[in-house]
Amino acid sequence: MNVRHLLALSATGAALLTGCGIRPTEVPTNFGPAPSRVHCSLSEPNVSTQAARGLPVQVFLLCGSQLVAVDRTVRVPDGTADSARRVLVAQGLLDELEATPSTAEKEAGYTTDVRGAMAVTGPRPNDPDETLHLSTAPTDLTSYALAQIVCTFSDSTAAEGDGSVILGGPTPTPPRRYECTDEVRTRPGSNEPPSTEVSDT
Repeated sequence: MNVRHLLALSATGAALLTGCGIRPTEVPTNFGPAPSRVHCSLSEPNVSTQAARGLPVQVFLLCGSQLVAVDRTVRVPDGTADSARRVLVAQGLLDELEATPSTAEKEAGYTTDVRGAMAVTGPRPNDPDETLHLSTAPTDLTSYALAQIVCTFSDSTAAEGDGSVILGGPTPTPPRRYECTDEVRTRPGSNEPPSTEVSDT
């Protein structure tokens, strides 16, 4: 066998080895630990203990860029008239939204975008009876904060029977009717609560 034949056989053998997928051993690359996942889950609350502290309610906090309901309580004196009760519940809900999440909630990934000791007042002349005025205009809130407030209010006695909530600000600007939709709950940063202007009554 001459040299030309030996070279041809060597080239053929190398091609076969490559075709079989045989590769040299490589040192594994360390990409670090897998990112931790936020579970957004908490242990079930003690309902009887909650009831002893006040009226059981739910507020929507942020977790994993979504709105997730958590249990809270608000205090409303017995015998409070319905109009005053709506405002008291709304203020209690707002206070809970502004509060720093508990240690367990923070460990589970919960946060809030509602800031600044806002106050709630009731309707003004020519407003619908269910109107709630915030000390900060809804248009001045972040999309996250507005979504938290609207979804929390709409899921409570502060809302109308259809689940919508009428919000105004500190100025004479006409209030607007807001709704909490599935899109707002799942993507509050990208979807502001849909709203329509409320005409004078």
